[in-house]
Amino acid sequence: MGDDSEWMKLPIDQKCEHKVWKARLSGYEEALKLFQRIEDEKSPEWGKYLGLIKKFVTDSNAVAQLKGLEAALAFVENAHVAGKTTGEVVSGVVTKVFNQPKARAKELGSDICLMYMEIEKAEVVQDELLKGLDNKNPKIVVSCLETLRKALSEFGSKVVTLKPVVKILSKQFESREKAVRDEAKQLAIEIYKWIRDALRPPLQSINSVQLKELEEEWVKLPSSPPKQTRFLRSQQDLKAKFEQQQAQGGDQSDGEDEEEAVVAVDPYELLEPVEILSKMPKDFYDKIEAKKWQERKEALEAVEALSKNPKLEAGDYGDLVRALKKVVGKDANVMLVSMAAKCLAGLASGLRKKFGTYAGQVVPTILEKFKEKKPQVVQALQEAIDAIFLTTTLQNLSEDVLGVMDNKNPSIKQQASLFLARSFRHCSQTTLPKSVLKPLCAALLKQVNDSAPEVRDAAFEALGTAMKVVGEKAVNPFLTDLDKLKLDKIKESADKVELPGGKKGAGGGAAAEKKPAAKAAPPAEAPTKSSGPPKKTQAAAASKASAGPAKKGKAASAASGKNKKASDSKEFTETELSPEACEDLAAGVLPASCLQQLDSANWKERLASMEEFQRAVETMDKTTMPCQALVRMLAKKPGWKETNFQVMQMKLHVVALVAQRGQFSKTSALVVLDGLVDKVGDVKCGGNAKEGLTAIGEACTLPWTAEQVVSMAFSQKNPKNQAESLNWLANAMKEFGFAGINVKAFINNVKTALGATNPAVRTAAIALLGVMFLYMGAPLRMFFEDEKPALLAQIDAEFEKMQGQSPPAPIRCIKKTAADDEGDDGDEQDEDGGGGGGTDIMDLLPRTDISDKITCDLVSKIGDKNWKIRKEGLDEAAAVISEAKFITSNLGELPLALKGRLGDSNKILVQQTLSILQQLATAMGPGLKQHVKALGFPVITVMGDSKPNVRAAALTTLQAWVEQTGMKDWLEGEDLSDELKRENPFLRQEVLGWLAEKLPNLRTVPGDLMLCVPQLYACLEDRNGDVRKKAQDALPTFMMHLGYDKMHKATGKLKPASKDQVVAMLEKARAVMPAKPAAPAKAGGGKGSGETSRATSASRSAPAAEDVDSKPEVKKVRGGGAAAKKGPAAKKPAAKGQKDDEDRSGPIFILIPNAKEQRIKEEKQLKILKWNFMTPRDEYVEQLKTQMSTCFAKWLQDELFHFDFQRHVKAIGVMIERLESESDATLSCLDLILKWFTLRFFDTNTTVLMKVLEYLKLLFAMLNRENYHLTEYEATSFVPYLILKVGESKDVVRKDVRAILNMLCKVYPASKVFPFLMDGTKSKNSKQRAECLEELGCLIEGYGMNVCQPTPAKSLKEIAVHIGDRDTSVRNAALNTVVAVYNVCGDQVYKLIGNLSEKDMSMLEERIKRSAKKTPAAPAKTSAAERSQREHPTNPNGTFLRKPAQEDPNKLKIMYRTYRIQSRQNVHHSESSSHPSVPKEFQLDLDMIEMDQSRVCDLPDLVQHKLDELLEPIMIPEPKIRSVSPHFDDLHNSTSSTINFVISQVASGDINTSIQALAQIDEVLRQEDKAEVMSGHIDQFLIATFMQLRLIFSTHMADERLDKRDIIKLYSCIIGNMLSLFSMEALAREASMGVLKDLMHGLITLMLDSRVEDIEDGTQVIRSVNLLVIRVLENSDQTNMISALLVLLQDTLVSTAGSPMFSELVMKCLWRMIRFLPETINSINLDRILLDVHNFMKVFPKEKLKQLKNDVPHRTLKTLLHTLCKLTGAKILDHLSMIENRNESELEAHLRRVVKHSGNLTGQKSDRGNEKSGQRTDDRMSKAKVSDILSEIFKKIGSKENTKEGLTELYEYKQKYSDADLEPFLKNTSQFFQSYVERGLRMIESEREGKARIQTSAVIPQHGVDSGLSTNNEELKPAVYYERLKILRQRQGLENTSRQGVGGMEEEAQQRPSISSLLSSKPSVASSTDMLHSKLSQLKESRELYQQEHNAAPPTHPRSSSPAAANLDDLKKRLERIKSNRQ
Repeated sequence: MGDDSEWMKLPIDQKCEHKVWKARLSGYEEALKLFQRIEDEKSPEWGKYLGLIKKFVTDSNAVAQLKGLEAALAFVENAHVAGKTTGEVVSGVVTKVFNQPKARAKELGSDICLMYMEIEKAEVVQDELLKGLDNKNPKIVVSCLETLRKALSEFGSKVVTLKPVVKILSKQFESREKAVRDEAKQLAIEIYKWIRDALRPPLQSINSVQLKELEEEWVKLPSSPPKQTRFLRSQQDLKAKFEQQQAQGGDQSDGEDEEEAVVAVDPYELLEPVEILSKMPKDFYDKIEAKKWQERKEALEAVEALSKNPKLEAGDYGDLVRALKKVVGKDANVMLVSMAAKCLAGLASGLRKKFGTYAGQVVPTILEKFKEKKPQVVQALQEAIDAIFLTTTLQNLSEDVLGVMDNKNPSIKQQASLFLARSFRHCSQTTLPKSVLKPLCAALLKQVNDSAPEVRDAAFEALGTAMKVVGEKAVNPFLTDLDKLKLDKIKESADKVELPGGKKGAGGGAAAEKKPAAKAAPPAEAPTKSSGPPKKTQAAAASKASAGPAKKGKAASAASGKNKKASDSKEFTETELSPEACEDLAAGVLPASCLQQLDSANWKERLASMEEFQRAVETMDKTTMPCQALVRMLAKKPGWKETNFQVMQMKLHVVALVAQRGQFSKTSALVVLDGLVDKVGDVKCGGNAKEGLTAIGEACTLPWTAEQVVSMAFSQKNPKNQAESLNWLANAMKEFGFAGINVKAFINNVKTALGATNPAVRTAAIALLGVMFLYMGAPLRMFFEDEKPALLAQIDAEFEKMQGQSPPAPIRCIKKTAADDEGDDGDEQDEDGGGGGGTDIMDLLPRTDISDKITCDLVSKIGDKNWKIRKEGLDEAAAVISEAKFITSNLGELPLALKGRLGDSNKILVQQTLSILQQLATAMGPGLKQHVKALGFPVITVMGDSKPNVRAAALTTLQAWVEQTGMKDWLEGEDLSDELKRENPFLRQEVLGWLAEKLPNLRTVPGDLMLCVPQLYACLEDRNGDVRKKAQDALPTFMMHLGYDKMHKATGKLKPASKDQVVAMLEKARAVMPAKPAAPAKAGGGKGSGETSRATSASRSAPAAEDVDSKPEVKKVRGGGAAAKKGPAAKKPAAKGQKDDEDRSGPIFILIPNAKEQRIKEEKQLKILKWNFMTPRDEYVEQLKTQMSTCFAKWLQDELFHFDFQRHVKAIGVMIERLESESDATLSCLDLILKWFTLRFFDTNTTVLMKVLEYLKLLFAMLNRENYHLTEYEATSFVPYLILKVGESKDVVRKDVRAILNMLCKVYPASKVFPFLMDGTKSKNSKQRAECLEELGCLIEGYGMNVCQPTPAKSLKEIAVHIGDRDTSVRNAALNTVVAVYNVCGDQVYKLIGNLSEKDMSMLEERIKRSAKKTPAAPAKTSAAERSQREHPTNPNGTFLRKPAQEDPNKLKIMYRTYRIQSRQNVHHSESSSHPSVPKEFQLDLDMIEMDQSRVCDLPDLVQHKLDELLEPIMIPEPKIRSVSPHFDDLHNSTSSTINFVISQVASGDINTSIQALAQIDEVLRQEDKAEVMSGHIDQFLIATFMQLRLIFSTHMADERLDKRDIIKLYSCIIGNMLSLFSMEALAREASMGVLKDLMHGLITLMLDSRVEDIEDGTQVIRSVNLLVIRVLENSDQTNMISALLVLLQDTLVSTAGSPMFSELVMKCLWRMIRFLPETINSINLDRILLDVHNFMKVFPKEKLKQLKNDVPHRTLKTLLHTLCKLTGAKILDHLSMIENRNESELEAHLRRVVKHSGNLTGQKSDRGNEKSGQRTDDRMSKAKVSDILSEIFKKIGSKENTKEGLTELYEYKQKYSDADLEPFLKNTSQFFQSYVERGLRMIESEREGKARIQTSAVIPQHGVDSGLSTNNEELKPAVYYERLKILRQRQGLENTSRQGVGGMEEEAQQRPSISSLLSSKPSVASSTDMLHSKLSQLKESRELYQQEHNAAPPTHPRSSSPAAANLDDLKKRLERIKSNRQ
């Protein structure tokens, strides 16, 4: 007892868990009482028991368990939270309760399950019960079956999902346990009650005895369907209704429920699909082609058996369908045809919607085959086509059916009509819209009059069925031409028709009548409001309709249609009367005198007669007026040959009157039209003739009249008539509108007119085309693309005028059928998803059937294994489509072939296929709909491709298709959800993005969209962030169509964790859900008519624009529509009411004084959130909304915070428009505007981002103009977010952001921008780091060191850290920035950057050394003038435009850096820091040249150079004028300056300019006699060439806009020129070492550029480069070549960024050179080569070489040295003269070893040398000694201070050793240096001889591009440059101000031991880039002089002045003149 008392004190929940069963029993009892006592279902008390309920039902003690079950039942019934326990409790019930022996326990368990069902958890319960059926314990199985039966019996088939139950039922019949079988039988009987015969197919597999028993039981069941007797909690209304019925004891809603029950279950859904493709005979495709019919029959029998399966697994049935189609179409054996048809019927029934893809291919064949007479064949074909119809829509098949309606064979026509009749029965009013019904009715009407009775009967049946389905009212407008007899017959047929399922149809019953009436009611209100009651006279109604806008609404038709009589609605027709009858009729209505005088000879009598005639007509009654008789009287002699113009005018006027007032028929019209057309060009009568034509147009419809008029006009030869007829027609179109115009008929006549010789006719034709363009838009132009270019240009100009105009509202109405047309137009517009007007136009276009051109050969090509042949096939297909222009939807086998290519492994072919599909969309128009399933969805699959460009192409294709097909077809069926099931992140994000964009614009969507929801939920939890983002974006758009409730219900199938997450997202989406677009006002056009195509009138397009407005203001819309109907002036039916429009015209920003200051204050006081976040949270957005609400127009704020990004774009557009007009208000709201833009920086939509940047550029330009300065508050809330975007992956975005940053510095101090950029360098995004560093460099260059905040040292240290970054572009940017600092403050930079690692420091020193910019005078002192210059307003888009050259140098620097940043983005393998890049000067100069674009263009066109003039050295003045030197000044020679100019064009950024220049040089090089003029220009030419190669590599190749064929053409020109140049040894040897090095670098880079290979002909280019490299190696100066390759190898090995392939190719070139050594050893300069090897070994000692990844460089070097030793022996040691400290050189030691080692082998050979070789050795030895003296002398010449001393020593040395050979020392120096030394020696000579001739500056050789390296010592370089610079500056008349800078540099050089020991990374190498500084000043000058000669200067030749001084003065003057010209 003690124990008992212990647990009795415990609370209830603890008792329930107690280990003692009695305690638990007690707990359960108390819990039961508690549960029954708690009244509040949401009481927190329930929560305590959530985890215990499972234990209640699974208690191990039977007694306790029983009580536990009772308590659990009470819990489930009363607790709100019970649903959460469903799974675990039901699972417990199944496993632990259903196996109990006690019946009470089972009963309670079953009740618990049913109670869970009642609280909406039916699915979970059912799943658990079905799992229980797999249990091994038969008791459990029986109980589960019993519970399921009870559930079905009580809740019915809507709550219990029968499909999974039926699926497992047959298995239960196989159980060994009788109890299980019996319970299964009971369940089967219960199921049968609910779904009747739908249960039979799934149970066909059970034992026949059992089936028989079941059948017997089923027969006993009552026929009335069962009713739901127990209801879910959500069905309480049904429960109340049910109880009420029970109380009354009646069955009132039997019929309704029965219908519901029938609809509820489709037997097909209950079946398991069968996979048959794999079960087909393997030889099926061979057998089906066999010659013996028996074999074909076997094959078909096998398929027929398989296709009988009622449900088939989806798969690729394309081949099978094609095979069966072929049998149906072509097999001669009718038995096989019917078998194949049965197979097709089986496939269609088994696949259902999934067969829709193949329907379009098969239906035409079946229809054609109906020509067969045999009943069995016809029946099989009927079954097949009926089954196929159910898999697709009538809309998709209508074109095929219409195609056979005109067939000659009556059987085909009959069967087509019968097929339509059967099809109509399955349609409803919604699935049979007027757009589909209209053409079908037109075709059937023709058949009503067919000669064959069976065809007529079939047509009656079809029309009758249509009438029954859609109602008489809808069909009657199409039957106006039928007589009463036929009409009655159709109605009779309609009465006989019985629709499936006993539907009443729209034709009969009062209920059916209600619908259309109700539908018409709301619009009908409009006219009543505006203009009295609608029931008016017919004329009033018609005029109202014409006054309203063109696309007539239902309202007008309702108003006028009611009073239309049958006679009125039909077109008036009459037979042709004889002349006698006409006279009699005319005599009855006209005065006798009138008739007598009609043909009088006296014109006055005729005039009087006409006046009487007119009076009679005016008073005549319309019904009695004999129109034909009257007009025939007018035609009576003289008739239309009337010579008196007054009579003629009257006659024409009378014709118009008769046409207007009488019942004027086409017969009457034909009598007079010829006469009217004949007079239309008459000066006096033309106006009346046109009036008559217009009247006839009103009476007989404009389309018919126009066709007659134009054909008559062009059958005559009078051009005046032709022109005026066209003018009349153009005007008539505007008056009548375009409806019904037969475009096809006009096009040919218009083409004839365009080809007319008379200009007036051509002008009139073009004007008519302009009017047609208003209505048709762009498609019209396609008809005229074959015209001559000049004519096409005129047509385009006319179209351009019309662009943007909307067609005028028609002011005339066609009298006869106006009302009916209105009605059907309006309805059609409603039903049609695309643009109504547009589609009509597209239908008018003549289309070509290209199916016969899609041959088997073409299809097999497209599917070939070889991609080139596949490409060929695709090209052919594209050609077929483009040739046809407009095509029908019949494409033969092409769709399947193209579908295969969409999955092609070759992405280029995929893209080509996509472009063909885009082409198809344009060419096919609306007919494309039937290909959506076959070809459209594979396009969606391509959106999952990994390549962005392929995905982009797929999206473009998809958009093009949707434009033609509308969205409906894409959303129907399971295809879209199947695509989303693919777990491909790219596909998911693209498709969801596309849906998010499209869904908001749709008014309705198919219910199948619901199928995509589970996939959408899966995407919300996708691993990929982008997919999740897109899914969240799409969520509100799905919700807007499906509703929150449906979507919430769909979350029931998710796991609990997922469900919570998704439900939270649904709640969020609910808040931002866009409203559905309002239905377009009936006054206006149909949906989107204005967007998808030109509408037929102005008012048509207006509402379309508003359609997108998702505001559901339907009432307003209608009101607006009504107002608009008042008259033709109201062209814009306001879709939002007048008030809103007025609001928008007001200011968008409201200027509130001190509002901004208040906001700043609030932020400082922390009253509001500080604008600082990583990603914007909701509270920031809400805060911004609140702040904006006071200063922004309401509508603008709504747009800015709208869910749809397109609204943002619109809003920004408005802000751009108002920027100038509301500049003050903009400034007052600037902080808010900038904050809103920061939010947009977090969007991923590029369209919005580009628009944002566009606005910001304009905004900052405006701020600059207003001299506004950003506040700290504005800057901190904007600049950091702008800097985020500088790292954007898209070039175009980065470019704009940099432009904005540049402009920012004008309105905000650069020193404050600097810290923001410094923060940006800490980003994880490498692009952002690089860009920020570049920007920092630009700031330092532009504003000096003062911008570095907080201190230069701190900033520089942070910048220098990035030199060691792992990203190349960041490293380069950091180096460039430090170099910029170096340029500003010189060596101080080393102190500022602090300690760097050795590697980083060496990279920096290398870069500083290479930045060919020497320290200028400290530019930190940025002058005030420069500041003010910066303040000038600039064009916001102009930041990257070329600026004029006279702007201050700092700006040029900034611009150059920006240019460099841009180009650097494109370089994929960026050159590393140690690799010599092109010096800034060269690029900067090029920039200046390009900046000067306008001036360059002033120079003579390249092509105009007569190159023969290049060979005119005779023009050189006689030497006596300037006898100073044999080197005359080439600069002033026209040949040379022409070459300079042409060469400078080679490096142009414009491809065509470059190609032209190369072509001219090639012309020179190809002619041996002319080629010598290139001598002296080789280095210059090669530099320009490799500059161009770099430009192509870095810029052109990355530019998507450039045609890659142009680049290939440019490459070909370059390579061609090079091959020509390097095949001439004399010229090739002029190339210096540095130039060769850079050239080889460029060529090898090109060989390795993978992008070139991807271009067509790219591989050919690379082969040519290979050949060129060999030519360069063979023919260049061998010393220079080997040196160049050694230096290049050294660079590539030092560089870490270079490709390993690069160094490998360099080494291959070296090996080739080594192979040449035996032949070339005597001609090479060994000293130079050994110096280069020595330098190489300094950078790469032996140990370092061996550490490299591969040992090839080491082996290469060893091979080179070994070969040299082998060829020269020990003498090689004498050639180390150029190496300083040779004893320390690793090279000498190595050579000694090699010589020593090979001594034994080569000793004997070298001893055997002849005397000559011995002599040479002595010479070499002496040379080695002499070289020390000479090198000392040359060193002096090379230094600035000792030049003269050096020259004097050299002169004395030469005097002393007259035979001393200086050639080896001068041979490899530049021409410039040689001439300098020569001139110096001559001057000393002349001084010593006392001849003081001062000619120092007279000679400046043009081709002074020196190799930069003297033979003996490289320190010569500065002096050479300095000397050359000095001479150039003197010539330009400038003071020599750079002396100090160069001097400083020289001193620096002297302080250090030597340049080679200066840098640890590598010794200085004179590359071609080192020469460019001076070279460019020469180039520039040659341009200026050239320009001067050709443009401004008088023909005075510069060399005409004899003394040098005069020449200098002359030059100075000219240079001044050039300068002033350029300013």
